[in-house]
Amino acid sequence: MLIQKPYNRARAVEYAKTWALSRNPLFYDFTGIGGNCTNFVSQCLLAGSCTMNYTPNVGWYYISPDDRAPAWSSVEFFYDFLTQKFADQNGGVGPFATEVPRERAELGDVVQYANGDGDWYHTVIITGMDRDELLVSAQSNDALDRPISTYNFATARFLHIEGVNFSLDDDACYNILLRGGVGENNE
Repeated sequence: MLIQKPYNRARAVEYAKTWALSRNPLFYDFTGIGGNCTNFVSQCLLAGSCTMNYTPNVGWYYISPDDRAPAWSSVEFFYDFLTQKFADQNGGVGPFATEVPRERAELGDVVQYANGDGDWYHTVIITGMDRDELLVSAQSNDALDRPISTYNFATARFLHIEGVNFSLDDDACYNILLRGGVGENNE
């Protein structure tokens, strides 16, 4: 059974501001071998959701550089995961988003840039607002509260994080209740 919880925007933004200009040693740095931007934004969303989806190929998780879902570090796969393109295959667990106009973007939301050929190449997270200017943080080309207007891109898409789905195993709940709370994890 899927349960929905709120996305913690404050935690995602705090994480982004803490690590935008350095690297968290818990995660591999892909800078120079494809880029670290989506890996970094995935870390931020993890900080705001504390939920991964371990479904091979169509999930969203990081265990090691060699054991991660394509959506963890690839711009296009990340978009597909957040917009739940594969929810029927991966159970829909994890953060989810809706593409919105710029005016609806909020702190902790995601922005992706495309070039003139329509190739989506960069992922950033909104970490501030200065009047009408969105400020973003990113890695690869590290940035902390960089004005969005200083980026050179043909198109941008804004992904509003709506919430986080997580799985509640109601059979486990029932069995714990039936045993009176006594069992493997509740002894």
